[in-house]
Amino acid sequence: MINKINKSVIIFCAFAFGFFISNLVRSITATLTPVLTLEFDLSAANLGLLAGGYFIGFAFMQLPLGFLLDRFGPKKIISSFLVIAVVGTISFALAKSFNGLLLSRIFIGIGVSACMMGPLTGYRVWFAEKYQQRANSWMLMVANFGFVSSTLPVQLLLPIIGWRWIFGLIAILIIFSIIFILIAIPKWDQKNEINEENKNHTFSTIWKNKFFISVIPLGFFNYGGIMAIQTLWAGPWMLNVTGYNALQSATGLFWINIVMLVGFFVWGYILPKLSEFGLSSMKLLKLGLPLGYIVLLIIAYLGQKAGATLFTLYILTSIVISLIQPAVALNFHKSLAGKSLTSFNVLLFSGTFFMQWGIGLCIDYFQSTGYSLINSYKISFLIFFIVCLFSYIFFLSLNKNE
Repeated sequence: MINKINKSVIIFCAFAFGFFISNLVRSITATLTPVLTLEFDLSAANLGLLAGGYFIGFAFMQLPLGFLLDRFGPKKIISSFLVIAVVGTISFALAKSFNGLLLSRIFIGIGVSACMMGPLTGYRVWFAEKYQQRANSWMLMVANFGFVSSTLPVQLLLPIIGWRWIFGLIAILIIFSIIFILIAIPKWDQKNEINEENKNHTFSTIWKNKFFISVIPLGFFNYGGIMAIQTLWAGPWMLNVTGYNALQSATGLFWINIVMLVGFFVWGYILPKLSEFGLSSMKLLKLGLPLGYIVLLIIAYLGQKAGATLFTLYILTSIVISLIQPAVALNFHKSLAGKSLTSFNVLLFSGTFFMQWGIGLCIDYFQSTGYSLINSYKISFLIFFIVCLFSYIFFLSLNKNE
């Protein structure tokens, strides 16, 4: 275990910088929606597919990452994969067609695919158990730094340097992140111990686990859908349903993510204290998840009257779902840290891709059958609400006595 606070802080900062960049490129398409739609003539489905391309690459690498992280550790794996992210980012900046953009997004997703699971694998081994929920929440706080940076700052830079040069700057940041990780992250001394423990454990150990099975729908549909809305569909909703202009939409996204940044900081701080009062992760999930569902239903019902404030409230009331990821890791021995975390990440990011694209497909479908654009959005979000509700019921049914 790491005992020195300053060393822990340096490790956290090195990991956090890479994770910040990964979330910046993840959510930037929401802000770039107007300019990319105009330049490449994108439909709602194409926009969802483009944003989801990141998650295709991300999800594709998760199971191999489980083996690689447990075997070689975060330092080697994250720094190596980020080289691919540099190539993908430069390629996106130079793309001349939708296919070029999509392929580049997939490579970006592959390149940053270890930026969350790598740190969590390290924390599972290096940090005391009571601080792992906090570390997870504060990593999600860092994610919102990335989301914030992808909104109003990007919108203000667009008329000055253009979206292609913005991606050029991101490529430079990724290079700095690689250097920081190589300097600051310790070697993987637990390699031999973990490999010995892993001899009798495979991915089937995880996927047959009752708790893991119970969170599959929540991870794929619910958590994935929240990410899809925060990183993409909140922006187009505010543009096409609420009636915001591009700057107002970017500003709305900016404040959504500012509030979430503060929310995750507070959440990470109080989590260890809540456990002292008998409020386990399971109890918090059971009690907290319905709050987000209620706000989602209100958004779908209000339509044009639902703007940045309600989306902020929706993401904020959904913060409890972030407990699932570290809960999955703590449900298994630390020798399975990489495999358990990446197994859940397969659900989360394949679900985010599916929900980003699926919501776009629903919007296009209902428009093609004669519904207005506004009603198409409302129906699509209502379908998402229903799917979330059934996922929650499934979770409860397998955890009645927990």
